[in-house]
Amino acid sequence: MTLHFQELPAPVTVDGAERHIGVEVEFADLNEEQAAYILSETLGGTAERVKDNDWKVTGSSLGDIQVYLDTVYRTADKSVLRDLGLKLGREVIPVELVTDPLSLGQLGELNRALGALKEAGAKGSGDGWYYGFGVHLNVEIVEETPASVLKPLLAYALIEDWMREARPIEATRTVLPWTDAYPTALVEELILLGTEPSDRALVETYTRHCPDRNRGLDMLPIFKALWPDILVDSIGADKVDGISGRPTYHFRLPDSRIDEDAWSLETEWNRWLLVEQVAAKDDLLTELSDAWLEKHGAITLSRQPWAERSGDILSKHGLA
Repeated sequence: MTLHFQELPAPVTVDGAERHIGVEVEFADLNEEQAAYILSETLGGTAERVKDNDWKVTGSSLGDIQVYLDTVYRTADKSVLRDLGLKLGREVIPVELVTDPLSLGQLGELNRALGALKEAGAKGSGDGWYYGFGVHLNVEIVEETPASVLKPLLAYALIEDWMREARPIEATRTVLPWTDAYPTALVEELILLGTEPSDRALVETYTRHCPDRNRGLDMLPIFKALWPDILVDSIGADKVDGISGRPTYHFRLPDSRIDEDAWSLETEWNRWLLVEQVAAKDDLLTELSDAWLEKHGAITLSRQPWAERSGDILSKHGLA
């Protein structure tokens, strides 16, 4: 299959450097060692055990790739309880691969490696009722200013209902609290922030409604990287300590459908591409914002009418 990962509307940072994308992919039915060796055979480099069951592929064509069981037990002190937790967790907890920041041109190579994992038996979200597995894209920001950071956030908030309706994620992931939708009160407050919010207003507005990581678009890593003191004031030092700060949009909405023939990483890239295409059009953002305020009253009983209305607006602009 020939893939074409379309360039973002703003492909470089304000400094002129190419924007990079870190990728995390969850899957089951291969253990960490098996996955690491398959990745090294496909991409080059050396598969090596880092600690216990944590593996790493070093020196591949995509740089270093971490492979580990996605559970808090893996970083706990070794004990009988910790080992039991890991053993039992393998029935429901995915193995996760985490790449270094990649260029857009390297995403096709990663997709080829995911195909090799599929051929070896890796399973995705749809293979079990408890498999709520995802693909996370960590997309580098354009500029370290509140105004620049806000635009894709607002774009996502305005079209999230349509994305969930038109391109549904796996049912398991809608039930489990890992990719909760933004509260409608947050969407309204993001609109009312205007185009030039202060860093404190942006962080406090978001965290007032979303103080946790379990959202389709998780903004806390950006806030930790750029405005850590404000984030501490907003959600507390204990929560902030557990966040890996990085100047990237942590896009958690996409499914991992690694075992499905019709699926590719490009499918999930196109979800984020749409967000940035909306963010790049000031007239479209304004139209969506005005329509959202007109459509929503004090109480929102159903999100479907806005999903349909925002979809109509996207279609008018050639983006649905």
